[in-house]
Amino acid sequence: MARIGPVKAEPYPWPYDGDVPVDRTALLCIDWQTDFCGPGGYVDSMGYDISLTRAGLPATAALLAHVRALGMLVVHTREGHDPALTDLPANKRWRSRQIGAEIGAAGPCGRILVRGEPGWEIVPEVAPVAGEVVVDKPGKGAFYATNLDLVLRTHGITHLILTGITTDVCVHTTMREANDRGYECLILSDCTGATDAGNHAAALHMVTMQGGVFGCVAASTDVIAATIH
Repeated sequence: MARIGPVKAEPYPWPYDGDVPVDRTALLCIDWQTDFCGPGGYVDSMGYDISLTRAGLPATAALLAHVRALGMLVVHTREGHDPALTDLPANKRWRSRQIGAEIGAAGPCGRILVRGEPGWEIVPEVAPVAGEVVVDKPGKGAFYATNLDLVLRTHGITHLILTGITTDVCVHTTMREANDRGYECLILSDCTGATDAGNHAAALHMVTMQGGVFGCVAASTDVIAATIH
């Protein structure tokens, strides 16, 4: 069984316990959806530069190939709401309307952030393969109103490697939720992205405070280099 660690990371070599078997580790691929990183999606409709949210795709695709060969558990998440919008908070809908991309409204990629629509799907570069877990979530954190914690504990997972978008919102929220549940977390700087470069950098910096308040930050190449066969 392959092991990972110690990974060259900040603020300490990850994980805290030296190294971890692959079968106790999961790769989280958070919200790599057209709505967040594709032309005509939610983020694009709000007027943000999607090259910033797409920046982590090549490194994530390379890391996916690596961990799939190891047999690591891969979990993908998708943010979206049911077609009737029964799980869409009124304030979330209102805020999206103010910026010109109302959730549930028709857009170039179908109804914005609605399950089953083209924009809600994960982009081809990092799409799930057969046997990988897909968690659908109505909010920013992947643990809220989902079965993610149950899935991870059922598989005996204790350590998480996080990729996805956006660094400062859904990825950071999920990392905080995971940390509170006792998971040892590593966020990858080259496999994440945000709608603002400053926010991306700040979100990564926040992780390193207080001795690693939410875990550690590393690059995907350091994870690959720290794999012990």
